[in-house]
Amino acid sequence: MLIGELARASGVTVRALRYYEQQGLLQPERTSNGYRQYDGRAVTKVRNIQLLLSNGFTAQDVRGFLPCLDDGEVSLGPACPPSVEAVTRKVEVLDERIAELSAVRDRLVQALTGSATPQQLGTIARHPAYTRPVRK
Repeated sequence: MLIGELARASGVTVRALRYYEQQGLLQPERTSNGYRQYDGRAVTKVRNIQLLLSNGFTAQDVRGFLPCLDDGEVSLGPACPPSVEAVTRKVEVLDERIAELSAVRDRLVQALTGSATPQQLGTIARHPAYTRPVRK
């Protein structure tokens, strides 16, 4: 199938498919006139790429899943051995973000209830997410 047909069948844009190819996630054959030609498994592969990207994985992370993307719907669990490292890293990043956000939430609740010390309130103001770079 040609790129437009794959886009329609998988529900993504032609631009997204070209990006996936640029990132090494799709490798279409080329016809004699230079058109991209995809096999029947490409629809499943593109849907799996979309699933992974929508779950916060980067294109680089998705490369770890490549051996598993043609085999039906990809599992985010350890069913796909090459993906274990990527999933483990993603869980670690999420755990760190959850801890940071929980700390910010706790400080804000303390500020609302009046139980925060001025020092605790200052940590909210100095948090990188709440500061702007100084312009010279």
